[in-house]
Amino acid sequence: MKKVFVSGDFNILHPGHLRFLKFAKESGDYLIVGVNNDKISNKGMPQEVRLESMQATSYVDESFILNESPIEYIKKNKPDIVVKGKEHEDKENLELNIINSYGGKLIFTSGEIGFSSLDLLKEDSLTSSINLKHFTKYQKRHNFNLDELKNTIEKFSKLNILVIGDTIVDEYITCEPLGMSQEDPTIVVSPLFTDKFIGGAAIVASHAKTLGANVEFISVCGDDNSATYVEDGLNKLNIKTSIFMDTTRPTTLKQRFRANTKTMLRVNHLKQHAISKSIQTQIIEKVEQSVEHLDLIIFSDFSYGILTNELINGITTLANKNNIIMTADSQSSSQVGDISKFTNMTLVTPTEREIRLSLGDFESGLVVLSQNLSEKSNAKYVFTTLGAEGLMIFNSNENELLTDNIYALGNIVKDVSGAGDSLLTASSMALSVGANVWESAYLGSIASAIQISRIGNIPIKKDEILKELNS
Repeated sequence: MKKVFVSGDFNILHPGHLRFLKFAKESGDYLIVGVNNDKISNKGMPQEVRLESMQATSYVDESFILNESPIEYIKKNKPDIVVKGKEHEDKENLELNIINSYGGKLIFTSGEIGFSSLDLLKEDSLTSSINLKHFTKYQKRHNFNLDELKNTIEKFSKLNILVIGDTIVDEYITCEPLGMSQEDPTIVVSPLFTDKFIGGAAIVASHAKTLGANVEFISVCGDDNSATYVEDGLNKLNIKTSIFMDTTRPTTLKQRFRANTKTMLRVNHLKQHAISKSIQTQIIEKVEQSVEHLDLIIFSDFSYGILTNELINGITTLANKNNIIMTADSQSSSQVGDISKFTNMTLVTPTEREIRLSLGDFESGLVVLSQNLSEKSNAKYVFTTLGAEGLMIFNSNENELLTDNIYALGNIVKDVSGAGDSLLTASSMALSVGANVWESAYLGSIASAIQISRIGNIPIKKDEILKELNS
């Protein structure tokens, strides 16, 4: 690991400093900043204030008050690279001989002119502003209030849930746009930073856990760093995890290259062939060990070969014998899935396109589509997600209202990825603790609004939904 060292007063952290620190960070692997103490820097801000601003800077890995000359620090610690301002290049640099003596480098820079504030970009990616508007007419139509939904959420802690399906790692590479290549009509960008998130069925399990339930998770991954990343993340949440290794496939990795809050390109690293009979047998055996204690099974399918028809049939047979509620989602964005392969589900949450693909019907209206899907797969409820148009609810109970819709509750949309996962999780949990279909759909819509208000799949916490119910 190449260590980079810089030092200075850093009184007021201005864009010139940030350009300088960005360059220094990109020159190695680990950036160390020595902030001159008040004796060395005898004017300007106090050392504690200057250090605090440096510690809040995303480029910096380590910072401290420098109580000796930079030369003494360099002599003792021998950093691989020392970076100084361009104004020092034509002056005498006493540390140069010391740096040369141990094979280090001294670099001069004024920073890059094409600067993008990494801290502002990171803040934008992590913070969320939901601007949620409650659908009061819907609440009155179905005779419930927000206090009743709070009581529903408090019951989540009683649930024992199994989530099974495809594991995905979502990687967001935030880039600075540099312009158009002069050689060919290609957009040129420079990567600034990378964020990773647990996705697929693993984020469904994470949502269920942070919403209060006891959660087990079963999936199949490759023998790679992405699998380790997922397992470590789930272990931190205390989710009981059983990941079966398949050396014939990588753990699915989806990369999104973004600039100026827009996704320019997606790159998927995956295999879509079915898992082996041996792994399917092991999964069935694992489900058998815990099925008697379960309240809910959630299938999260991305059609990457994990949830085969044989495996689904084996698990649903066990669930039906033990009267366990089952819910499912089968996504067909860049791939082709079939939501109708999940039979006898209490809830399925397809998009309009996914229903049409499953039924081979590209002409019928939404209500007819939902009814036909319900009849084909014996699904009790169908929630059709319609993006900005919100959610259409189909209820197969003949003695109740057949359909209704919920408008999109959130007006702030930063990233639509994961909206369906949060809807599936929250609605499934609500149905499992006794909420009716209308209340469950509303809770799921709130969870979805929270999810799309931020970049990347971040587990939704119980307190976040309660906050929106209190607003």
